[in-house]
Amino acid sequence: MRKNFVEELKWRGMLAQIMPGTEELLQREMVTAYLGTDPTADSLHIGHLCGIMMLRHLQRCGHKPIILVGGATGMIGDPSGKSQERNLLDSNTLYHNQECIKRQVAKFLDFEAQGENAAEMVNNYDWMKDFTFLDFAREVGKHITVNYMMAKESVQQRLNGTARDGLSFTEFTYQLLQGYDFLYLYQNKHCKLQLGGNDQWGNMTTGTELIRRTLGNDQEAFALTCPLITKSDGKKFGKTETGNIWLDPKRTSPYKFYQFWLNVSDDDAERYIKIFTSLEKEVIDALVEEHRQDPGRRVLQKRLAEEVTTMVHSKEDLEMAIEASGILFGKSTKEALERLDEQTLLDIFEGVPHFELPKEALGAPAVELFTREDVAVFPSRGEMRKMVQGGGVSLNKEKLSAFDRPVTAEDLIDGKYLLVQRGKKNYYLVTVK
Repeated sequence: MRKNFVEELKWRGMLAQIMPGTEELLQREMVTAYLGTDPTADSLHIGHLCGIMMLRHLQRCGHKPIILVGGATGMIGDPSGKSQERNLLDSNTLYHNQECIKRQVAKFLDFEAQGENAAEMVNNYDWMKDFTFLDFAREVGKHITVNYMMAKESVQQRLNGTARDGLSFTEFTYQLLQGYDFLYLYQNKHCKLQLGGNDQWGNMTTGTELIRRTLGNDQEAFALTCPLITKSDGKKFGKTETGNIWLDPKRTSPYKFYQFWLNVSDDDAERYIKIFTSLEKEVIDALVEEHRQDPGRRVLQKRLAEEVTTMVHSKEDLEMAIEASGILFGKSTKEALERLDEQTLLDIFEGVPHFELPKEALGAPAVELFTREDVAVFPSRGEMRKMVQGGGVSLNKEKLSAFDRPVTAEDLIDGKYLLVQRGKKNYYLVTVK
């Protein structure tokens, strides 16, 4: 008996809209379904994760997932949910982005699966690149009326002045192009279902309409969407003050990634653990119950952060992120500090005061270095002496035993950093240049 994909999405809070007949089709046969993503960057961010998790659950329920990278549509831009036209990309950039995205998605989907439901990645540029405008107008355009296209909510919003720049013809044709993707996959990959975010519903139903008008009303083509994920305060999910949370460790370090999930609110943690992990219902219910007994322990946030960091990065990255968290918030050692890569070190101490020290100053006593005007960790030498004698000063996570001990190049972390700790919670990062 095949696991019920629609039921799986329902209890996880991942189902927004569904066409009548979709659930019956999924129960009756193995279904090929696709989800599109535009390769506008060389990494996905966590805003893409709900869609990718839908494909993951689909495959785990015995169906075949296709991820479509919009090489062609990425050259145009989609008006749905946007108030401005996006920049167009060249083919080299698109190809590079596609390869990076495939590597990321391979952590969620099984492209090597035995049997018929191995995941597949396709690029709509492959079937659009030789399609002339005249052929497209004749073969696709004639089936969908302008009235039908104008009625779509995404088009209406752009036309009725909620956007500054109106709607270009290029963007207006986007729903036809996306509709044609579905028709092409329907004919060539036996793909009967399109998945996407709720803002895509208009484009997706254009696809099912195009299939029926082109091939006949008896054709089985369906659409299913997940809700747009928000935070409990109504703000956009996945955005922080510093921008997107990316899946690429070069853009968002595993430490920062882990911290994002660890710091979500209780309400959000309860929703997100269902959406962004593959944990079974019984496990999640038990975690929710345990969390409610003692919210202070943040059981849900910890498990959520562990699961997602391991899935997107690796077990080793998770362990490093946990150890890195301990450096700022708990007991730690110089060895742990030295194991960090430079980006993680800078991420951990992003919010602490930073100073710069000229290299020539090394060799001088600590009391001289950390009371300089340009490295004012302590207001005066007397203050520093007193704190060192009371055991309240650490250099690179090791207690400073003498206020006048020389600080040399051998003390540098990563060849250029000194971490000074005053009391339990006050950190200062000194960069030696």
